[in-house]
Amino acid sequence: MRAYSNAPDRLQDLPVMDKARLLADFASYNVPGVTAEQVRNAMEHDFRVGSLTVGASTGTSGNRGFFVISDAERFRWLGTILAKTIADLLWHRQRVAIILPQGTGLYDSANQFRQIQLRFFDLSVGPDTWRGALEAFDPSVIVAPPKVLRHMAEQGFRVQPARVFSAAETLDPVDRPVIETAYGAPLEQIYMATEGLLGVTCRHGCLHLAEDSIHFEFEPAEDGLVTPLISSFRRDTQILARYRMNDLLRLAPEPCPCGSPLQAVEEVVGRMDDCFHLLGQSGRQLITPDVLRNALLTADPRITDFRIVQTGAQDIVLTLLPDLPSEAADRAKHQLETLLTRRGLRAEVTLARKPLTLNVTRKLRRVERCFAPDGGA
Repeated sequence: MRAYSNAPDRLQDLPVMDKARLLADFASYNVPGVTAEQVRNAMEHDFRVGSLTVGASTGTSGNRGFFVISDAERFRWLGTILAKTIADLLWHRQRVAIILPQGTGLYDSANQFRQIQLRFFDLSVGPDTWRGALEAFDPSVIVAPPKVLRHMAEQGFRVQPARVFSAAETLDPVDRPVIETAYGAPLEQIYMATEGLLGVTCRHGCLHLAEDSIHFEFEPAEDGLVTPLISSFRRDTQILARYRMNDLLRLAPEPCPCGSPLQAVEEVVGRMDDCFHLLGQSGRQLITPDVLRNALLTADPRITDFRIVQTGAQDIVLTLLPDLPSEAADRAKHQLETLLTRRGLRAEVTLARKPLTLNVTRKLRRVERCFAPDGGA
């Protein structure tokens, strides 16, 4: 494997890598030398390159992360997920519904275990396409992005799962109460990416990092947040060593009451790419997504959905639902402007009112930066 042919002996001496570096020469980072082009071609057919399973992240842009794993790694990955999520339910046969934009052979392995009947539902074709099939399947466990779980709750899907897991997107505070009320159970989380299973909630509802299989390093970011660097010790085909994630985490300062020694996480805040870059008295400053989101949500409890988008160097568009009372919308806009003023930042906040409908073609990012501070596209 070319990328590590002259690697130093100590992990901390390895260079930090990221998605751009990985995709620039994908074959150098996996033992059999599978190329990015081979992965793209395999994804149009059976997601296989020889005996290997390949796939890509459910990313929001063309810059999707690729993975390649062996059958042994596939079963190990599946076993880890089952052990960390529904081990207590496996005394009885479970019907597990996986709702994601893209299926691969990763999940098919579960059907070889007699206690699990797993079915994949393709989010990209829209919930109305498979609503009847999902209700007939009557899943006891559902794994889906929070926007889908909320849509199902609001549209009255006739399902009664014993366990519900949010996955594949950032879980925003406005979604949790809607989902939990609909299903009468606490919403749990699976923190998972192309790079593997990164964390699962415990019985206390606290998200714990999977430090029993992945080594985490943390780079400090703004407002007490961190960006993780991960090194996987259970990936033999595609090597991940000191791989910089694009996520922002708020680590819990105290151990979880469950007693687990694994690092507890207060919140997966969002993506580093969605931090706003705004000019102020001391030059360009960075604002993380949670700061913007929390400022908005504290303005008025009637705000149940929103979008905050940086569209230019000094331009922010706040979009709220049409039926939100005007005084609540005005208060939200004022709250954002106040936040910026207190930080000495210069930006114009424009208020827009329109429906915020379910979009199955991309991940939901309520706080998003659509502006490149370096002037690029």
